[in-house]
Amino acid sequence: MSETAEARLAALGITLPEPAAPAANYVPFVLAGKQLFVSGQLPLSAGKVLFSGRLGADLELEDGVAAARLCAINILAQAKAALGDLEKIVRCVKLGGFVACTSDFTDQPKVINGASDLMVEVLGERGRHARFAVGAPALPLGVAVEIDALFEVE
Repeated sequence: MSETAEARLAALGITLPEPAAPAANYVPFVLAGKQLFVSGQLPLSAGKVLFSGRLGADLELEDGVAAARLCAINILAQAKAALGDLEKIVRCVKLGGFVACTSDFTDQPKVINGASDLMVEVLGERGRHARFAVGAPALPLGVAVEIDALFEVE
């Protein structure tokens, strides 16, 4: 893929939002050498939670996938704020996904695929990564999904 990440975002109809400000005593990202750590991103749009509740109770699998995709968009917005250019991403190394769900919900990996798929759609082979997907009884602000990321950068 010779297209840029920005061109692929445009083709997908995605405009990166203004990165969210931290909600507590932390920073949204840390650039350490050739590693960019992006703090957990929520399914927020224009500062509002779009997906709240728990999978297996209040939300369907498709809602969780859409929430994870929105988290990934917000991760990319933070990465662009940190680097100035998404082309400085050498590779998405790892995504960590948390899914608010009932104790019998077992499709956390399918939910986090919403973020994994977007990383590959936008970054191509550079978007393939290691990851984890776990369930939690509750997440900050009552959101359905939270995802953090680690990138190798130039």
